[in-house]
Formats: sequence, structure tokens, C-alpha cells
Amino acid sequence: MIQLGLDSFGDVTQDAQGVALPMDQVLRDVVEQAVVADQVGIDFIGLGEHHRADFAISAPEIVLATIAGRTSHIRLGSAVTVLSTDDPIRVFQRFSTLNALSHGRAEVILGRGSFTESYGLFDHRLEDYEVLFEEKLDIFAQLVRQPSLTWAGQIRGPLTDQVVYPPLGPEGLVTWVGVGGSPESVVRVVRQDLQLMLAIIGGDPRRFAPYIDLYHRAVAQLERPIRPIGIHSPGFVAATDEEAIELQWPAYQSMFGRIGRERGWPPTTKENYLNEIRHGSLYVGSPETVARKIAATIRDLKVQRFDLKYATGPVSHGHLLTCLELYGEKVIPMVRDLLAH
Repeated sequence: MIQLGLDSFGDVTQDAQGVALPMDQVLRDVVEQAVVADQVGIDFIGLGEHHRADFAISAPEIVLATIAGRTSHIRLGSAVTVLSTDDPIRVFQRFSTLNALSHGRAEVILGRGSFTESYGLFDHRLEDYEVLFEEKLDIFAQLVRQPSLTWAGQIRGPLTDQVVYPPLGPEGLVTWVGVGGSPESVVRVVRQDLQLMLAIIGGDPRRFAPYIDLYHRAVAQLERPIRPIGIHSPGFVAATDEEAIELQWPAYQSMFGRIGRERGWPPTTKENYLNEIRHGSLYVGSPETVARKIAATIRDLKVQRFDLKYATGPVSHGHLLTCLELYGEKVIPMVRDLLAH
């Protein structure tokens, strides 16, 4: 069955006067958003880890544990956990604990992240970018499959028959790897027998079809089982196309302008924004518009999961709650109906 979920980085929102809310309020708002998502039948919520002024969530598992105590059905995960600058054994312990407390609803999406603040913050070198992720992913992949770990590599001392607590229950732990579009990363996911989550944040989503083809070729060559494939893309739902476009545009412009200044990109324009909505990977519009676009992407790429990053820039908490209600009550049923016919 196709799963339809959500992602948030805890984007710092604004009050009615345009003043940024304090991060403690943003974190409490994210919990309330997840409660609403659970109530309207959304399958999953993922919280991203960042260490910068525009995103409030730096410790996703703590927020997820709070959400677990206030929800019943929605699956809970990260989007992503920056494994390169964390300890894979501690990440495993935190998610194993979350899985126990949520009665098996935890998932983890591991990745390298699209920002680099965590490297200096946690005393890691960018020169070790590749080896950090490669070896830590290997440790984590073994931990989710076996009761003890024997491992040796470059990044830490060896381990021999090491048991890590708490152990996973019989349901195990669903483990995804977030990939931005590197062929080597796709093959790594298959080699470790984990699940592929493609971050498609711009351009025609169908340009990622070769990566999905590569995944299936690698599965055949390495004789691994076929696992679900998911995609993550930004979007926003309102009552009408016009309302959604106009509510999202200032926040979108603010966020991409800020990141663009950091990375040397030219300022984004409303024409570029509208082009992404019409032809790219920005799912903004009325429930029917967004549902049709999601269904087309799922059908064309033949994926099993779609996660909507519903908060992009400083959209107000009230508008985000409306977006979640429309997504759960209208978009998801429409997508399922479109895919069934």
C-alpha cells in the first residue's frame, strides 16, 4: 500500500507582525502539528536535524518521543538524522528506545544532510565526509540486523561481540537512507540492504527515474531483496490554488533567498517559483491540484512512499495546521483513489 507522509525541519515561523517566534514555541507547535496529522490519518511524520538559526529541531528523537506520547497511529521518524556527525551506536539506542515507547512506530532516515554546520559543532572534519558516512552507516546497518556487533574500521576503535541496549523488538526498525542524487549513494543503499529515500527538491521529478532504474539493477546484481522506495518533496496545501501560491510565496522567497546568499545562488523569482509548481517538484495548490501531482509522480516513478515537506520557510502555525488537515482529509484520499483507477 502506498504511504503518504510529512516532513518538517521545524522552520522558524513568525507572528502576525512578522516577528520570528522563539524556538521553544516552534517546537511546541511542531508537536501540535503532529497530533493533528495523527488525527487526520497521515501515515508518517519525519523531523529533520539541523543546527542553524532558521530551523528549531536539532534533536528530532526528543520531539518524536513527545509526539509518541500524544499520538496513536502515525509513524515517527527523522528526515534526516545526520549520521556522519553522530555516533551510530547512540543513534541506534535513541531510535530503539523510541520504537519501544511508540509500540513499533519508529523509523529512521539516515543521511549526510544538506548543510555542514554539524561538522565543526561536533568536531568532525569535512575532509572525512565520505569515510564518516560510509563506516557509520555500516555500523548502523549491522546493528538493526543482528544482536551483537563485531566491527573494525578507521573512524573508531574495533568492537567485538558488542551487544547494544535496548535491543529492537521482533518488528525491527525501518531504516531509510536519504539520497540527493548520487549514483554511488544509491548503490550504497542497496549494498547495505536498506530503503532508498530520494530528496527531490527541484526540477521535474521524473529526472530521478534513472536512479530508480539503477536501484533495481543493483538489487539484481547484488542479489538483495527489493525494498520500498520513497521520495521527499516540498509543498503546501490551501483551499484554492491561488491562496496556496500566495501564502507560500513570501516564505519560499525568504528561505531560498537566505540559503542562496550563503551558497552564492542568484535570488529566486516568483516566475521560478511558479515554474516549480507547474513543472517541477513543488507541490503547492488546492487539494485536487496537489493530489493529482502527487499521484502522477508516484505512478511515473513507481515509488511506494511520498513525504510532503509541508513547512518551507516562515509560514504561520495556523496555516500549517490547515495544510495538514487538507492533506490528511482530502489530498490523501484523492491520491489513493487516483492510483486505484
